[in-house]
Amino acid sequence: MVPTFRLIVASTILLWTTAIVIAAPKIGAPAPTFELTDTHGKKHNLEHYKGKYVILEWLNHGCPFVAKHYKGNMQKLQRYAKSKGIVWFSIVSSAPGKQGHFPPAKANEITKQKKAEPLAVLLDPAGTVGKLYGAKTTPHMFLINPKGTLLYMGAIDSIRSTDVDDIAKAKNYVMAALNEAMAGKPVSTPVTRPYGCSVKYGN
Repeated sequence: MVPTFRLIVASTILLWTTAIVIAAPKIGAPAPTFELTDTHGKKHNLEHYKGKYVILEWLNHGCPFVAKHYKGNMQKLQRYAKSKGIVWFSIVSSAPGKQGHFPPAKANEITKQKKAEPLAVLLDPAGTVGKLYGAKTTPHMFLINPKGTLLYMGAIDSIRSTDVDDIAKAKNYVMAALNEAMAGKPVSTPVTRPYGCSVKYGN
């Protein structure tokens, strides 16, 4: 009797744990909440930004796909977001010792060199928030509306390459989703397959 009870409990825990692992953010549902510290030591809780659109960008400056967009495209989007009062967080989920992981001071230096303009670069060295969102690549983009609802997740644009010349020819999914949402329209393409380098999570 006791072994059977223990087996049932163990099976229940396994199923519950598996459900947590495979749970993924869903379009039209509340975006998973989180709190992370930025490269200046300030904490940011997603809940505090309700009432504003929020863009999440998974970042790794060692990735050639990221390098492609940081030749001007990502900065242009960030400036546009800033002009509209949109919150932009660049999230680094690279583990210590992995590509893209830098000490805060170095991360700030790179941000300045790139002339990037996110509200903040958030550090996620344990990969907790990256895994919570199912972030797979750098970049991997998410758009959240002022109510805290997830509106878009996926690639930054429609051409999967490291060629900067492809940017002008591609459809920018993030900009399209943002423009539709701000015009009060449903996002016509809410999910796309992200492309880029794999997020460098730890073991």
